[in-house]
Amino acid sequence: MGEATTFTLTRQAALAVSIPVISAGGIADGNGIVAAFALGAEGVQLGTRFVASEEAPIHENYKQAILNASDTATFVSGRRSGGPIRIERNNASQKHVALDENPETDMNTLEKFTLPSLIKAARDGDTENEIVTYGQIASIIHEIKSVKQIIEELFHEAEEVLGNLKLDL
Repeated sequence: MGEATTFTLTRQAALAVSIPVISAGGIADGNGIVAAFALGAEGVQLGTRFVASEEAPIHENYKQAILNASDTATFVSGRRSGGPIRIERNNASQKHVALDENPETDMNTLEKFTLPSLIKAARDGDTENEIVTYGQIASIIHEIKSVKQIIEELFHEAEEVLGNLKLDL
């Protein structure tokens, strides 16, 4: 996870390569899909949106954390040790920051804490004491839906956005 945003990375990649670009990060609705395609992407990857689906094998508490999230509910930790990750502000995130701030902590050490904690949160639903990760786009996700419904809505929204674009240049 770097400092560049999806917008800048998608456009840079589309200009730099001759293979299809898949845009990811901060996309959860038809508006995001249209924006990614306008920047040169030929496909999109939606993570957080599908974690908050009926079919995702994730504990309901974890999904609820996504529904309750604001755009500032998460932050990036792990930059110093080389393993940056966007995590929810909770008890575990304080431990994550403390580990990362320790000069003796390397990426492997941080991952030995992060991965088991993330698995516990997703499996057992302890979103207060375990690592919870999702994108800032969670703030626009307000309902758990089936994957089928999500996909149908994404296509409908994207078509609607395209139909409503007014490009008087």
